[in-house]
Amino acid sequence: MKTIHIVDDEYSVRAATAFLLELEGYSVRTWQRGAHFLAAAPTEPPGCVILDLRMPDMDGLEVQRRLNEADLNFPVIMLTGHGDIAVTVAAMKMGAVDFLVKPFERQSLLQAVENAWSVLYDNGARRQRVAQARSLVEKLTPRERDVLAGLTMGLPNKHIALQLGISPRTIEIHRANLMAKLKTRNLSDALRVAFAAGIGRRLDG
Repeated sequence: MKTIHIVDDEYSVRAATAFLLELEGYSVRTWQRGAHFLAAAPTEPPGCVILDLRMPDMDGLEVQRRLNEADLNFPVIMLTGHGDIAVTVAAMKMGAVDFLVKPFERQSLLQAVENAWSVLYDNGARRQRVAQARSLVEKLTPRERDVLAGLTMGLPNKHIALQLGISPRTIEIHRANLMAKLKTRNLSDALRVAFAAGIGRRLDG
């Protein structure tokens, strides 16, 4: 049975998310603190982690960083009610599979979990995603690639516009066009395609 770890300081979030996943047949382990999960992780069965960004004592990015340092293979789905470009980029550069903003839809959660499991076990699927991402990125114009590169750096539209010497409105148009060409509906999906295609650099190499 596939195991999902939920690390969130809010009981209501842990309980509701666990209930949804258990209905789908997953084995679920819940943790109130990142430190508790990290202490147990080396002896826990393989699985993915739904990790809250905003927690007392140790935030989600720090938990993710320590998982990477310990070379523990737990694909991360970052969960937050405070989504922004910089945090999304930081989490995904460290290897997060997905980024969900609370409150999230059931289908978005289930899709993120399946993506995490494919990362954990299916190298063939990973190679296919890389090839598909590169094919999509090849459809972008040079300027759209410049805008996408700026997004992978965590830059807001106005900063990308300043660097490229064009207006923020033009950046918005390029951003909408590139997301359509990449077949993505939100920033985290676009970043996932960009990183898979080799645009931007993950912190883990």
